[in-house]
Amino acid sequence: MAWVFLFIAGVGEMTSMFFLKLSNGFKKLAPSASALVAMSISFYFLSLSLKELPIGTAYGIWTGIGSVGTVLLGILFFNEKADVTRIAFITCIVAGVIGLKMVS
Repeated sequence: MAWVFLFIAGVGEMTSMFFLKLSNGFKKLAPSASALVAMSISFYFLSLSLKELPIGTAYGIWTGIGSVGTVLLGILFFNEKADVTRIAFITCIVAGVIGLKMVS
């Protein structure tokens, strides 16, 4: 279950960043509240995953899911660039996450 908890935590991380962008610096109530709720859920599930997983592995994968997911959300919803260089570096993050999963 630790890996499932970690995946949920990663999705919560990217969800919180999505709403943080929409909050306009915490000036809009609903997106601000949604960002805080998503971050709370993310931290809760991260803490559950840490009961079984090494902290370095869990943190690296959590931030990797959050980073890659947030970049993809930016491309899909906020018209951010999807150039070759950006995709190449996202691939590097994914490779690192897979590597951490394989060694733990």
